[in-house]
Amino acid sequence: MPFILERVPNGRKLTLTEEQTIVQYILDLDSRGFAPRLCEVADMADKLLGVRGGGLVGKHWAERFVTRSDALKMAFNRAKDRQRILQEDPEIIGAWFKLVADTKAKYGIYDDDVHNFDETGFQMGVIGLIKVVTGSERRTRPELIQPGDRE
Repeated sequence: MPFILERVPNGRKLTLTEEQTIVQYILDLDSRGFAPRLCEVADMADKLLGVRGGGLVGKHWAERFVTRSDALKMAFNRAKDRQRILQEDPEIIGAWFKLVADTKAKYGIYDDDVHNFDETGFQMGVIGLIKVVTGSERRTRPELIQPGDRE
């Protein structure tokens, strides 16, 4: 007799191909910085079922789907601003630090005279800490891309 996790559920609504498609789509979204929440995973399944008139998945379907999938896990996100992601090019970062070093040398500024101030304050539309679905091989928290325009 196979283990419970190896058996196909009696009330399975999605085919194996549909479930594999959802897993691949989740992994693709995660790799681009848009890891979905559980409710979004359920929406994916509902849309697939809606195409063939299969109704809706249950309230806890998404949780059980992630649990039984070897390729997926739940994790808390880490928000990253879109502009920051666009500026992660080592050449751009290196050029910035060279400019800072040249400016300090030109004006004789000592390291002790350099201060960092963060005056961002409260930002509307900032992604908060949420639980998302991500690839099981991931070792760090998934980074969600912050929308560029917060107005």
